[in-house]
Amino acid sequence: MVTVLCACWDDKVGCEISVRSPFCQGALLHTHARARTHIHTHTHSPYLRNTLRRRSTLKRRELRAHSPLCAPEPRGGGCCPRGTPCKVSLQTARRQEGPLCSNSKSWRKIKNMVHWSPFVMSFKKKYPWIQLAGHAGSFKAAANGRILKKHCESEQRCLDRLMADVLKPFVPAYHGDVVKDGERYNQMDDLLAAFDSPCVMDCKMGVRTYLEEELTKARKKPSLRKDMYQKMIEVDPEAPTEEEKAQRAVTKPRYMQWRETISSTATLGFRIEGIKKEDGSVNRDFKKTKTREQVTEAFREFTKGNRNILIAYRDRLKDIRATLEVSPFFKCHEVIGSSLLFIHDQKEQAKVWMIDFGKTTPLPEGQTLQHNVPWQEGNREDGYLSGLNNLIDILTEMCQATPLA
Repeated sequence: MVTVLCACWDDKVGCEISVRSPFCQGALLHTHARARTHIHTHTHSPYLRNTLRRRSTLKRRELRAHSPLCAPEPRGGGCCPRGTPCKVSLQTARRQEGPLCSNSKSWRKIKNMVHWSPFVMSFKKKYPWIQLAGHAGSFKAAANGRILKKHCESEQRCLDRLMADVLKPFVPAYHGDVVKDGERYNQMDDLLAAFDSPCVMDCKMGVRTYLEEELTKARKKPSLRKDMYQKMIEVDPEAPTEEEKAQRAVTKPRYMQWRETISSTATLGFRIEGIKKEDGSVNRDFKKTKTREQVTEAFREFTKGNRNILIAYRDRLKDIRATLEVSPFFKCHEVIGSSLLFIHDQKEQAKVWMIDFGKTTPLPEGQTLQHNVPWQEGNREDGYLSGLNNLIDILTEMCQATPLA
């Protein structure tokens, strides 16, 4: 909500706009520069406050002399009694002809400039929670640098335990569950909040992305799935057998196992799910990225060959590996469908976090996993460390092959 305090004088209009939202603050700063309207933004941000103060000082005379957005009434009417301030919201002004100004076109112009300015549009691209994989619509924005993710009981249990584990620095800080608009969410830190126009990569870890029980359940009721057949031929028209082509359908177990073999999941223990670049463009076309060379090329494009970023990623992964090896949580959980989220920006900030624990399940008491031995049905091994080791090796080779800037 943006609150506008408007007061009219003989030859100018002054607007005092109080906003707490960083989005609105940035938008109004941009509008101030373009519209040359006398706007003061009350904000807790010292940067914005000082910027506005400097601009106001430099342009005060010019701004008072010219107001192209709200010209004075020719008959002396004004938009409210002379010198009498009135307080309304832009939201209210949009719905009704309020006390703000009888010349509503001028205020519509301000509103439209705020809404459609290039600054605002770029701001929307700059700080979204980018969901590169998983189900669409799983996330909502929250206040104070946090996000809301649709509630999942198993993920909540994992996050609760991780907050007391040595892995805590490598997962999003968890702040409990909340109810919003009648729906329950897990609340956690927005990992992108500290980055400026971040580039993001989602790597799905492990030699399989399905639980053993999912495979067993699918085998018990092996119904033919036309939707999975369609997904299969979209990636590789020659993948179905002659029988499957005749049926134009495949069983779920067949699809699940085929999906892992076409990417680097089965060969390298991880696969790239998607990449978002700093301009907001997203690429999810990595279903057939399988070889070490293809993965290396994808990382080279993602980092633009920046050696400092590559080194930061490699070192962060080494820290994660060292911590996983001593983590009680990791030792006694089957980690399936979890991702490593790579984030960097133009300032060469680069971090990696472990995310997505909806399919991470605890083992029976007394059982542990090594996470780096081949999976055989029944042993529950996930190959997480195998994938992590391969990632570290690839980044190490890239660091050695990339010259110093």
